[in-house]
Amino acid sequence: MELKDVISIVKDRLEIKDINGLRTVIDGLVYEAVFSEGDKKNALLILIKEIAKAAGAIPSSIQGLYEEMGRAYPGFTVPAINIRGLTYGVAGVIFKKAIEMNVGALIFEIARSEIGYTKQRPLEYAAVVLGAAVKEGFHGPVFIQGDHFQLVRKNYLSDPKPETDYVRGLIKEAIEAEFYNIDIDASTLVDIEKETIKEQQRPNFEETAELASYIREIQPHGVETSIGGEIGEIGGKNSTPEEAKAYLDGFNEIFKSGKGLSKLSVQTGTSHGGVVLPDGTLAKVKIDFDTLRVLSELVRKEYGLSGCVQHGASTLPEEAFHMFPETGTSEVHLATGFQNIIYDSEALPTGFREEVYSFIRQEYPKERKEGQTEEQFIYSTRKKGFGPLKKKWWDLPLSVKEPIMKELEAKFALLFDRLKVIDTTDIVKRTVEPVIIKKQVNASLAGL
Repeated sequence: MELKDVISIVKDRLEIKDINGLRTVIDGLVYEAVFSEGDKKNALLILIKEIAKAAGAIPSSIQGLYEEMGRAYPGFTVPAINIRGLTYGVAGVIFKKAIEMNVGALIFEIARSEIGYTKQRPLEYAAVVLGAAVKEGFHGPVFIQGDHFQLVRKNYLSDPKPETDYVRGLIKEAIEAEFYNIDIDASTLVDIEKETIKEQQRPNFEETAELASYIREIQPHGVETSIGGEIGEIGGKNSTPEEAKAYLDGFNEIFKSGKGLSKLSVQTGTSHGGVVLPDGTLAKVKIDFDTLRVLSELVRKEYGLSGCVQHGASTLPEEAFHMFPETGTSEVHLATGFQNIIYDSEALPTGFREEVYSFIRQEYPKERKEGQTEEQFIYSTRKKGFGPLKKKWWDLPLSVKEPIMKELEAKFALLFDRLKVIDTTDIVKRTVEPVIIKKQVNASLAGL
């Protein structure tokens, strides 16, 4: 069966002629799109997104749900999942479990840094996720998020304009790709040498307000992009109520472009990727749930935000996750734990794993920190094995990928349960009105 047998484009209108047939050809279409180049690649990626919308999987903003959470916390924490490798398969597993468990409150995201080392530009990431939604038969809003759209401190202090312009360009690219959820991270600019907390936070809230205004300026008509801010860079000291108030008050004094922030990321003791011991195992991290409870209640009650966001949580022990809903945390970001399942799976051939590790040793020797063991170096750097070797990962046989997906499926099921997002499709349906933003498909380049 060919693509033209299952869809048609008549007068710029895309119609699905055979949904079951479409699900048999979507795998090949996604693969071709990911590994094509130039204009053809873009045309195929846009086509996939338009197919998804026609099939009922619609890129959306989570703003409405977060406004509801700001009024009355519903008792669940939204998982925001970063997928670094095997993206189509992993997204498919997530949608499969979401359908089985009636999960609607769920975010797919990719960070500024991940876009680079996983070689997934926003358009590709959005299209692959939405292609997986079509494959699994998911209907409803699909929340795709730009995570840690960060101003890099070193670059900013050297010359603020090129760094700010870069992040503005990334925001524009992401919104064009239908990321209607953007997390701005200017917490890197906090100046602890200043005398008052407000002055320490000033560069953070000023740059966040400027970038948030830009988002409101370029977002499509009818879409209210959900915007997140951040006060504590991950790995630093725990955030305080005084910092939250100084940041949010400062932001609100400046920002006059409509609805402001929907959530606030804070630091509570975690580190991205976890803390690796010399033997390559992860150290147990004590997370300050009291900070999450106090700050979530503060930002909800005094500022109407959905609550606080926890970063760097995927490597926490499983018994910790039930605490996020119990402390009123509105969103939790999860990434490295899924990467670890892929790399450490017994189903992944030893020879292939060593091929990736050899590539990392060869290409990234300068990233080995003084005093690091081999295990620490590989663990901290192996995320960079996904992008350059992406085709080799995608070409792994089903006999390898299917057991890995089974392991991931069990992990997602556990997380959905512990975060209490089971049976959240109704609240999402009630609070989020998907808006279809039509994109022009180049039918000839897409082979139609």
